[in-house]
This record gives sequence, C-alpha cells and structure tokens, in this order.
Amino acid sequence: MPPKKVRNLPMQLNFKHLKYFWTVAHEGSLARASEVLHISTPALSVQIQKLEEQLGHPLFDRKGRQLVLNEAGRVALDYADTIFTAGADLVGSMRGIDSRASKVIRIGAMATLSRNFQVSFLSPLLTREDLDIVVRSDGLSVLMKELEDLQLDVLLVNTPPTVSHDIPWLTHLIDEQAVSIVGSPSRVAPDIDIKELLTTQPLILPSEASSIRNNFDAWLDRMNIQPRIVAEVDDMAMIRLLARADHGIAVVPPIVVRDELDSGLLVEAKHFDALSESFYAITLKRRFDNPLVRELLDEHYQVSRVS
Repeated sequence: MPPKKVRNLPMQLNFKHLKYFWTVAHEGSLARASEVLHISTPALSVQIQKLEEQLGHPLFDRKGRQLVLNEAGRVALDYADTIFTAGADLVGSMRGIDSRASKVIRIGAMATLSRNFQVSFLSPLLTREDLDIVVRSDGLSVLMKELEDLQLDVLLVNTPPTVSHDIPWLTHLIDEQAVSIVGSPSRVAPDIDIKELLTTQPLILPSEASSIRNNFDAWLDRMNIQPRIVAEVDDMAMIRLLARADHGIAVVPPIVVRDELDSGLLVEAKHFDALSESFYAITLKRRFDNPLVRELLDEHYQVSRVS
C-alpha cells in the first residue's frame, strides 16, 4: 500500500516562530524569553514580527516597556498552548503516560453571586472532559478590568455595568429569579400572616446596594410594615448560612437556598412574583470569540442583547 499523502495546507505555519511567541507570552517579556531560548533579544523580536506578518495581526501591544497580549495574541496563545500541549501529549502517549490537551474557558463571577446560579450556568460544560474551566471570583471593578484586558472570556454578575462608550460591553440577560421570604419551620408556621411574621421574627436582608433590597423596601412601605432587621448582607452565600443557622428569616431568590428548601431545612413563607433578581453575563465585543462562551449563551439566552 502506498504511503498516505499529507494534504496540502493553504499556509504552512512556522512552528519555530510560534514557539518563540509562546515563550515570550508565558515569560512576559522579550528579555526573559531570550534567556530561556538562548537567543538575543533583537533576534527574538524579529522572529515574533515574522510570525505576526504570517498571521496578519500584531500579537502584542506595547505599554511602556512591557509587551501585553492583545486580542489576537490571546487567541494565538490559546492555539499555541493546545499545539505544544498536544506535542507533550504525543510524547506521553508513546511513553504510556495518560495526558491530553484541553480547551479553556475563563469565567469571572462576582464574589457575592449565588453559587447555585454559577453551577446552573456552567452545567452544560461541567460533564465535558475536554475542557478546563477556570472560575475567578472578585469584586466587580477588578473583574471588569480583567475582562477588558482579555484575561476573562465572560463575567457573571447580578448588576449590569454602567454603559461605556469607550469599552464595547455586551450585557446578556441570562435569568430572572423571583424572590422569597424563607426561614426554618420553627419560625415559619403554616398559614402565618406575613405582616406578623415580619414584625415578630428577626429579618436578614440583602444590602441596600442590591436591586432586591430596593424593591423589597418599596413593598414594605406600601404594606406599612416595619420589620425587625437584624442583618444586612451583600453576600448571598452569607445570607444562606445565616438562614441555615436559624438566625432569622431571609429575603433571597429560591435558587440560593434550593438545597435547603428541597431538604425541608428551610420553608418558603412568601413568594414574590413581582420582585426578582436578574443575572447577567457580560462579554466584550471581540473579533475572535471563544466558541465555548457562545455555547453557554445559546443555552441560557433569554433576550437578544441589552447594552
């Protein structure tokens, strides 16, 4: 049997140039990469320029004396990581070592965001064995900066960012969860009057910065109810823990305490169809989208776009 012909590719990539780029990207500077590669800095710079010419895009932006990956550079680095990891996998396979290359999706989530919502959003990808899912939790301003710098592919929030004319955010409404008052069975008697409940039992509320809080306060005012507020918390996970520990009744979306409601540890005293918390996915308009983000958005999309 004659040897199988290798199909002609439209463009032959210079893997030596790609390896140089890959090293610079991971080392963070031409100087450090040149030491690792044992090549002069000017010669290394020329090799990077040749790769950029071949790909038709600059891969780095200069910020002072630093080289920072731009959007095309981030895409190229993902491919380079896959290529060189696959090369290591080939060697490992031949030597009987189990290893494999994975695709990567980088997700940011506000530190105060419901963990149950995060799991629900990621569920379409969690059973995939060909993926590395990286989740970063922090404050909104820190995560927005990381998204702008292309260190994240998508950001999960419950408060949409302020519209910016300088930065092309896309704000996708993913879900809206109605809010409930929940508490332990010992606090929430069957058929208890909601006004009596709120005026006799300690109440745990989201902080005033929450959209839930604003709407709930307006409802209290309309109903002429003055509750016994014992805690105002900006972290849904902490509200869940306080309710679990029976420190009072709490105002939360049911998804936050889903396991406790299912087990009977907490019960629902009142469900508000008109009060809800919204969950959003924030992305950046990019020439090179991570297809895994599109897969998640297609799974959860409720509206076309809010910007």
